[in-house]
This record gives sequence, structure tokens and C-alpha cells, in this order.
Amino acid sequence: MSAILLGCIADDFTGATDLANNLVRAGMRAVQTIGVPDNDTVDGATDIDADAVVVALKSRTIEPQQAVAQSLAALRWLRARGAQQIYFKYCSTFDSTPRGNIGPVVEALLDALGSDFTIATPAFPDNGRTVFKGHLFVGDVLLSDSGMVDHPLTPMTDSNLVRVLQAQCRAPVGLIDHRTVAAGELAIRARIDQLRAQGVRVAIVDAVSNDDLLRLAPALRHLPLLTAGSGLAIGLPANFGLVPTSASSALPPARGARAVVCGSCSQATNRQVAAFRAAGHPAFALDPLRIAAGEDMASQALAWAWERLGAGPVLVYSTADPAGVRAVQQRLGLDAAGHLVEQALATVASGLVAQGVRQLVVAGGETSGACVQALQVRELRIGMQIDPGVPWCHAHSPLTGPEGLHLTLKSGNFGGDDFLSRAFNLLTPIT
Repeated sequence: MSAILLGCIADDFTGATDLANNLVRAGMRAVQTIGVPDNDTVDGATDIDADAVVVALKSRTIEPQQAVAQSLAALRWLRARGAQQIYFKYCSTFDSTPRGNIGPVVEALLDALGSDFTIATPAFPDNGRTVFKGHLFVGDVLLSDSGMVDHPLTPMTDSNLVRVLQAQCRAPVGLIDHRTVAAGELAIRARIDQLRAQGVRVAIVDAVSNDDLLRLAPALRHLPLLTAGSGLAIGLPANFGLVPTSASSALPPARGARAVVCGSCSQATNRQVAAFRAAGHPAFALDPLRIAAGEDMASQALAWAWERLGAGPVLVYSTADPAGVRAVQQRLGLDAAGHLVEQALATVASGLVAQGVRQLVVAGGETSGACVQALQVRELRIGMQIDPGVPWCHAHSPLTGPEGLHLTLKSGNFGGDDFLSRAFNLLTPIT
């Protein structure tokens, strides 16, 4: 078994593909596992034919103790496969609560690795996420002024990441500011040494451009643990002597029917659903209140889709604006509403694949987790980028047979307005 150069732990499934996508674009062959593999191989293979393995967890919003336990299990698996450096990936909007789960997981990983310092930066300039003087911006506005303030599970009301992370950590949290980053590798290393001497274990790092991330990456070669969104990944393959190549993103040609399953209620996904419908594509809306009343809307959606799959992509969605989401949550409860929709969409996804869908887009982190589990997908081979942070992948499922499935797991906040229509045009069809 070949050793892994970079072992990655992601706190949700779409975030894992986001990270793997940036690694592939920068020259690493990447495989994503769904959860911690329960054996010595990936998807039954005798060798891990990849430079990086991303273990995708569904740990972002679970209890902190559970998130720590799952992350440490992933760490043990990756270290046993020779991972030379560990990367803990979280969302580019730093999705968390005052209890975690970013801080507790970071400190647990540091302890397990016997390390005294790491950095933290969710910066992803290609998707409009930048950090300046420790404050996170989404596009041109502070995080606290963005749509994340209405997130149903992790509303982000504070843009000061040093303050946000300090509330979750035992040890002091510091800052490596933009002037230090602009000065390059030696200045960054000197600042790390200074912070270490002050007892700081984690430092937020400013980054307002890809150039900042590329300057940062070589300064971090010596750290056993890195923590970040996916943006930092663009500079890491070069630390291992790798360069971009088209071979790292090659996937089999595509076949079969096309479909979209959408559970995210983000502003970006709301626009994407509206654009898909405006383009004349068929769409079926799931109503959580009707599901809660006992109506089998998943079966209704599958019967509806069966009549339309041959004509082009179809969409099954539960997207709603913030007011609509709050109304459902008030009626059903926060956890119950989310679980009902996720399970219904997971049933739809597996039913669509059973009906012959072999090109599937899933939108929303929690929805993606439920869908890949329903499809019994254990591993994803990462392919070409559709939009920043969102690649096509290829996976095997017991429902597909040997040809497998082309699958995209899209974070709710990512992608252009025409993403749901345009994604399918990028796949190479079987001729």
C-alpha cells in the first residue's frame, strides 16, 4: 500500500469534495471516502491510488464530543496509511456555534499529533471568502451581514474569527495578519515562532487573494496539522513537488439520465432553483408539512420523475426562503424539520438512481450526506471542476452496477445561478 502524502478530514460531505477539487486542480490525485473506511483499503482496492485521501464526516453540527471522536478515528486511519501531513477542513463561512465544533476538533487533533501549533483560515477568494484583520468577508460584506446570519443550524453573527474561535478553544487564539502574509514565507514562520512563545496554539491567518494563500502554503510545510477551508489547498501540492495535470481529474465518460436533488435553502441555491425552473426544466417541490402529516411525497416525486427522465434533467427540491424555513421549523421543530426533508430527498435520490439516473447533482451539505448514505457510496474519485469548490466525481453504488455514477455534491452557498443546468454540459458523454 502506497503512503498518502496528505490526509484530510472534512466536517461535511460537500466540503470534502470542495477540498478534493482544489487539490486535484493543483496536481494531486484525490479520493474521498464517505466516513472512515472500516478496513485497510479504499472501496475494496488493494492499494490507495491517490496522493491525497479526504475522509468525509458528517460532524459539523453534531455534539462536540461526537465530532471529536469521529475526527480522531479518521486521524488514526490516515496516520496508519502513512499520511505525511493532516488537514482538517471546515466551511469557508466558518459554520459553527459557541460550543464548536471547529475549536474542540482542532485542539483534539493537535493533542493527538503531539503538536503545539496550527493555523486556521477559511479564506477561499475564488468563492468570495476573504479574511482581513481577522474578520471574514463573504463577497463585499462582513460574514455577519451576509445570508449566513439566517442559517438554520449555525447562524453566524460575528465576523471576528479570533473571537469566534476563542470561544471554542481552551488555549489562546492569535492572528497572523495581512502584512505578515504579504511579506512571505520567512515572515510567516517568524510570526508563528512568536505566537508559539506566547502560548498561542491556533492562529487565524489573513488572506484576501490566492497570492496570499500561495505565499502561506510553503511556510506551513513543517506543521503536522493544518486547518482551513478549501482555499489553502491550492498551494499544498507544490509542497510535495506536484504540479497541475489533466490526468489528475480524469473520469470515465458519462451515460444515463440526469437529475438534481436539492435540499439547501441558501440564497445561492434559491437562485439556482429559480434559474433552472425559468429555463423550462421540470421541477417537483417537496413540502415538509405534508411529509410530516404522513404523505408519501418521495413516492410522488419518483412517479413524477419517471415520466420525464428521458427528456432532460429533472429537479426535486425542498428549497425555501428564510421566512419559509422558519415557519416550518416553528411548526415541526428545528431537528425534526431537517431530518424529514433529508430522509425524503435521500429516498428520492436512491429511487432516481434505481430508475436509471447516472448523472446526479445533490445540493446542500446535510442533504448530500443523507443521499450518499442512502446510495451506499463509500468512495468518490474527484474529477473536473464545475464552479469553484464544486467538482464532478465518479462513484460506485450497489444500485448502479459496474458502470458507476457521476455525482456532484454542491455546498449550498456555491455555484453560479445557472449551475444546475450547466453542470451536465461539462461531462463527456459515451459515444
